[in-house]
Amino acid sequence: MNSPAEKLEDDLHSSEDGCATLTGELFEWASRFDKHVADSASSYGASDYRFPSLIAAKSLAPIAYLRSFPHLATFVTSGRRDDAALRALAEESGTAEQIDVTADRFDTVDHLLTPATCYHFYPLFAGQHIESPLLLTARCQCFRRETHYVPLQRQWCFEMREVVCIGDSGGIDEFVSHWSTAMEALAGSLGLTAEWQSATDPFFDPQGDPKALAQIIEPSKQELCIPGGLAIGSVNKHRSFFGESYEIHCGAEPAQSACVAFGIERWLSAMIDVHGSDVPSWPKPGEAQ
Repeated sequence: MNSPAEKLEDDLHSSEDGCATLTGELFEWASRFDKHVADSASSYGASDYRFPSLIAAKSLAPIAYLRSFPHLATFVTSGRRDDAALRALAEESGTAEQIDVTADRFDTVDHLLTPATCYHFYPLFAGQHIESPLLLTARCQCFRRETHYVPLQRQWCFEMREVVCIGDSGGIDEFVSHWSTAMEALAGSLGLTAEWQSATDPFFDPQGDPKALAQIIEPSKQELCIPGGLAIGSVNKHRSFFGESYEIHCGAEPAQSACVAFGIERWLSAMIDVHGSDVPSWPKPGEAQ
């Protein structure tokens, strides 16, 4: 019979380029965790969405995403649709482990891989007037290039469940209060010790980016961190940034927004640190302890 450590090794396969494959009991626990958060969001009134891994560059243009995070972006392209370019690509790169992206072989980039789940929502409601807060949730596979990778903690490709509110200031305040309490309570129910810490996003040029300076002057991001500093979730108040950028109005004013994010692999990492590798013995999300 396999030891707990061997069973965990069977359930988790990590690559050096920041990707992880889950199966078995670890995958089942992660799926149950996400379902619990999704069900909690549904009980709160949020509509669940399923988005593709691709997001159009034009959808991110209103917030100048690439001005702030060019170092994190993962770009998508395809072979040019002409026989000569495709033939050259097939002959020269058919068995290549690395491929040079050149203008004579590849199309221009008009899509990225999703950097954060909530970025799909704001273009979806662009130009709309809403009379009451929108409550939304989705889980996406997200992609962020990093200088280094740590399995389950810092990955190029990872799963993120977000709950989002777009509305007025009162609705945003209630949303943030509710989900800050709910996330902290969930961590406690799973036997995790965690505390909130102020944080800023990893901007490419913090000194020259107005969004970075705004976060420093008036902190708007809180991360729920376990001992050692790993953030397993976050609460982000955007003020009217997305409402103004995408011309979303709540009543007569630009809509405000906020999101809460659960990094699913990071919750797995925290559970392994605290409870070890015997996954069936772990506390289960949504079950009273």
